Amino acid sequence: MSYILPEHKIYIAGHRGMVGSAIVRELNKLGFTNIVSRTHAELDLTNQAAVDAFFAAEKPDFVFLAAAKVGGIHANNVYRGDFIYQNLMIQNNVIHAAYQHGVNRLMFLGSSCIYPKDCPQPIKEEYLLTGPLEQTNQPYALAKIAGIEMCWSYNRQYGTQYLAVMPTNLYGPGDNYHPENSHVIPALIRKAHEAKQSGAKEMVVWGSGTPKREFLYCEDMAEACVYLLNLPDTEYKKQLNDQHPPLINIGTGEDMTIRELASTICDVVGFNGELVFDASKPDGTMRKLQDVSKLNQMGWRASMPFIDGLVNVYSEFSNHI
Repeated sequence: MSYILPEHKIYIAGHRGMVGSAIVRELNKLGFTNIVSRTHAELDLTNQAAVDAFFAAEKPDFVFLAAAKVGGIHANNVYRGDFIYQNLMIQNNVIHAAYQHGVNRLMFLGSSCIYPKDCPQPIKEEYLLTGPLEQTNQPYALAKIAGIEMCWSYNRQYGTQYLAVMPTNLYGPGDNYHPENSHVIPALIRKAHEAKQSGAKEMVVWGSGTPKREFLYCEDMAEACVYLLNLPDTEYKKQLNDQHPPLINIGTGEDMTIRELASTICDVVGFNGELVFDASKPDGTMRKLQDVSKLNQMGWRASMPFIDGLVNVYSEFSNHI
């Protein structure tokens, strides 16, 4: 039985991003059309008064908090002040306004970088705050950890039903292909495409190629998010208690090396040159494989084969180029 009903109003914060737009598509696919959204020009989520006025006027029943300042290793490391300030402001304002205006359920989307740099693999939810973070994206990670704590604290003090989910590395339609500020898959797709177009004999990849990463297609991520927020009341409330944060990993449970990733992307793009790894550039965390057994036990598993997802995103990239 569906917990979210057609008449319920659902607010998607960050509906134009890869994550938010995927959630909008998933909700539409399931027949939920009472969706409210605002562009950044229409609503600045770092402005507390504006956010409060929006919630007072719209009174949403459910909220997906997918709005965030995001980027790859370079962007996280260079724009450290921007990343912590903007993400803290966005989540503080939205979570607090949701509480003040009676939002039924809220989902806060974080990132696997919240977990310690060297924690055991695969990463269980309970490993949160058990060790030091990766330095290159620590400001972003700390902001997201604060968001998880805020959801947990509001649940305990005010009786709210706010859930935090930690998707692994995402890729898919609507990704950012900026040459410096993008994540690893879009960055490598762009590099491989440009190398192919220019007839280059080699393609340089940042780092040693040895770190391992897990990747999740954004449509799978959106399906998992809607599945969780729409759980029956008894099942949903099992995730909300005083003993542990309301935190659930979303991923595939499988990973690969950056070398394997780059090689696969070159195959999809059709670049046949040599891969050169620049070990002077940062690798980041050596492995980030999430334990998704909790989510699997709740009845959801990722379904998009990785190669099919890559073919889809390269087709989209090629068409837009």
